[in-house]
Amino acid sequence: MHSNRTLPQTRPNTLTDTTTDTKVVLAGLWIAMLFLFAYVDIFGFWRADVIQGALDGEVPGQGIAINQAFLAAATGFIVIPVLMIVASLVLRAAVNRKLNIVVSVVYAIAIAALCIGESWIYYLIGSFFEVALLLAITRIAWAWPRTGNDTPDVR
Repeated sequence: MHSNRTLPQTRPNTLTDTTTDTKVVLAGLWIAMLFLFAYVDIFGFWRADVIQGALDGEVPGQGIAINQAFLAAATGFIVIPVLMIVASLVLRAAVNRKLNIVVSVVYAIAIAALCIGESWIYYLIGSFFEVALLLAITRIAWAWPRTGNDTPDVR
């Protein structure tokens, strides 16, 4: 006897796709941006103008002295995205969303501005991807899932 009932078609060894929490995605994007940021700076140490600038105690082409004030400001510039990793994981959604949008946009603008006058391709490529990651942070934070929202999470 044949049954009219059909069995669900499942394929063996089908991978299960899971949804990653928005907070974890944001933290991961901040980590990726910081790795890229660090490597672009590290690669700069292979440039003769950067090495000479460091030896001369100034940022090449900028006329900015490398002193305690500069290094403190540079550290402050890095501390904020580092803290955004933690903030993305621990803050309440409403505060988290706003903070991620504001900080990612400000950093995207700052990194784009730092490209003005830059001619080294590695720096421009690295900065492009830093900005792309920051804009991804902005977009994901903007589209933060809401309770009772029937629209799918946009990622």
